[in-house]
Amino acid sequence: MDYSKIISKKAEALKPSGIRKYFDIAAKLDNVISLGVGEPDFRTPWAVRREAIRTLERGKTVYTANPGLMSLRKEISEYINKKTGVSYDPDGEIIVTVGGSEAIDLTVRALIEPGDEVIIPEPSFVCYKPIVELTGGIPVIIETKEEDCFKLRADSLKEKITDRTKLVILPFPNNPTGAVMTREDLEPIAELLRGTDIMILTDEIYSELTYDHKHCSIISLDGMKERTVYVNGFSKAFAMTGWRLGYMCGPREILRHALKIHQFGIMSSPTVSQYAAIEALRSCDEDVQNMVDEYDSRRRYLVDAFNRLGLSCFMPQGAFYVFPCIRSTGLTSDEFCERLLYSKRVAVIPGTAFGESGEGYVRVSYAYSRKHLKEAVEKIAEFLKELENDN
Repeated sequence: MDYSKIISKKAEALKPSGIRKYFDIAAKLDNVISLGVGEPDFRTPWAVRREAIRTLERGKTVYTANPGLMSLRKEISEYINKKTGVSYDPDGEIIVTVGGSEAIDLTVRALIEPGDEVIIPEPSFVCYKPIVELTGGIPVIIETKEEDCFKLRADSLKEKITDRTKLVILPFPNNPTGAVMTREDLEPIAELLRGTDIMILTDEIYSELTYDHKHCSIISLDGMKERTVYVNGFSKAFAMTGWRLGYMCGPREILRHALKIHQFGIMSSPTVSQYAAIEALRSCDEDVQNMVDEYDSRRRYLVDAFNRLGLSCFMPQGAFYVFPCIRSTGLTSDEFCERLLYSKRVAVIPGTAFGESGEGYVRVSYAYSRKHLKEAVEKIAEFLKELENDN
């Protein structure tokens, strides 16, 4: 059979994740120190695991309502209101999803038709552009720059808006740069979009992991809730990556259509994970803060280390990544990562995995122990010394 004749052209055109290449290489090598995965090295808080165990013991393993347990949706509503001052109705304005990624996919599929334009700041998480392309939408890329602290500027956004613009994605706190948007940064963007029919997808999966500034959500600005789909989840803040649980909040009419897609594609999110998530929202603030404090320490260590090594490094304000510039080595991002992995058994991710504007940078996760970070820094120092000697 000639499968090339029957495979979807859109699927065929998709490029594989630029992250996976280095995971696959690392898996075939011995004694690799991987700083590539965006996954907390902390265990899920015991209170959450205990609740999951109790849920299993009680036999609560049947399907839930399509949008999720009402008790969880109520808890999410209260949690968001506590954090942002914005209220969502658990009955119609919240859907519990399989990770934040499904929420992003649902938003795009509910809104975007072929030819619609979606503005995406880059560097940013790898899924936005492919999801838009699968709908027939047109990704419109805005390159954020280090001299702007990798923030989205209203003047740059204004230049990209056309009569075909349907959606703007706000990926802050940002993966891979660690950039954040303050209220002062968001206000000009909100002013630009007020009075238009352009929607916002705000992906705030790292909202709890901020350091020098308190996180501000665009939904808290006047007139923004009605034009925004808010996406968040449990994987990063609560160290619940494998539980596969996220959520989306937004205007009732938009979520009504997103729910239909969710019903046919997923039905409902994992039941045990939903009960566990209720406990996470109720009782794990201290656990989250302890993780944030440790990440903050690692963040400062790595930024200082890279700057001392001659790889200038922006101080991230959120998430758990640093994004050092490697242009001084004369290597491309891919060359740097591949040679470092083979010669020193240290895995980091090329900036180009997050968009072409990531060229000249690499992403390094500090969701790893200080011991691993120290060993990796020592090996990177050896690698840079060898490069210098070769030249």
